[in-house]
Amino acid sequence: MTTAQPVFVSEAPRATRVASIDIFRGLTMAVMIFVNDLDGVQGLPWWTHHAKANIDVMTYVDMVFPFFLFIIGLSMPLAIQQRLKKNPSMPQLWLHVLIRSVSLVALGVILANAGKGSAALMHMSPYAWTLLALLGMALFLSVYPSNGRHANLHKWLRLGGLALALVMFAIFRRVTHDGHVAWLSFSYLEILGLIGCTYFAVSLLYIPTRRWPWASLAWFIVLVAFSSLCSAKIIVFEHSFPLYVWPFGDGTMAFVTMAGIVTSVVFIGEERWQTLRNKLLLGSAFGIASLIAGYFLTPLGISKIRDTPTWGLYSVGAAVLLFTALFWLCDVKRQTSWAAFVHPAGANTLLTYLLPDVWYFLTALLGFKWFELHLNSGLPGALRSAIFTALMLAIAGVLLRMRVRLQL
Repeated sequence: MTTAQPVFVSEAPRATRVASIDIFRGLTMAVMIFVNDLDGVQGLPWWTHHAKANIDVMTYVDMVFPFFLFIIGLSMPLAIQQRLKKNPSMPQLWLHVLIRSVSLVALGVILANAGKGSAALMHMSPYAWTLLALLGMALFLSVYPSNGRHANLHKWLRLGGLALALVMFAIFRRVTHDGHVAWLSFSYLEILGLIGCTYFAVSLLYIPTRRWPWASLAWFIVLVAFSSLCSAKIIVFEHSFPLYVWPFGDGTMAFVTMAGIVTSVVFIGEERWQTLRNKLLLGSAFGIASLIAGYFLTPLGISKIRDTPTWGLYSVGAAVLLFTALFWLCDVKRQTSWAAFVHPAGANTLLTYLLPDVWYFLTALLGFKWFELHLNSGLPGALRSAIFTALMLAIAGVLLRMRVRLQL
């Protein structure tokens, strides 16, 4: 979401596919499923979980989300190029960007409010509400066959899904801590919502300047500077507005995504200077420079939860260097068979992302708590999470073969 889409979707023609992007996306997705399930396992070393906000340190778990943001940037130039080839209308492109962003935010709001609704006020289990809301969005975002035999049916399925999601949004009610009845909470947009806001923010910068190869690097530097000033409390206004009003936040998530665009321009662009040797050298240099910049900004803190620039830059450096290695291995040397196990996650990422949540909400609805009471600590718990990850990838593979896909 080569897949030419940000993070979640593959719509570019086969000739434009970039194997390293798909594999990078699939690997990130697999690690995300594993660490999310591992979060409920006790008795593991501290570095197997997110680092706490009150200490200046980051773990590999803290790098999963920025890797997603980075992949959005990797995919954006190809996605926009392919969309404009099909339809050069800029208003249509911006409409697509807006619909995709709103859809991601809607999914994020559903997941952020999952389990928080009042069964008495909604007249249904909050887990049933979550599953129905996700079903509605899934029908709306599904990729239906392109043949015209069932075009009307597909149209009604899409509209029906949207209507179901809107109804679920309308009936949602929760009880706040002080006893008041409230609607959906937008205080936290969950990972998908954060991705949607960041994608929209970066689009505002990238699309108007996309014809200038070095514009994305300039935007990256500006956003790193903005993030640093926010982290140093020199700029404080970003805390006054929610992300759906000021989608740039403190700039950290935006510069991680912009770093993906910079990397995409280097490796997938068609400038004359972009020989294979230059691509590898520039990619490596950009990754190392990001790590060095992160080191010099260490006094501002190292924390995912605090959204510090060092956390973002260390994640960018690691992502760029990993992608450089994957590009050489997968696109230059054509060695891709080793990554077959993550192919479904790379090709059908949004559905794969939602599968674990569907499992969690379905088992909660059915009252199935066996895994919460067994295999929930130490090495057995870690093995359980690994098996769960493999199961989710296998289900994603089956659904992909059945042509069940979600597309933003």
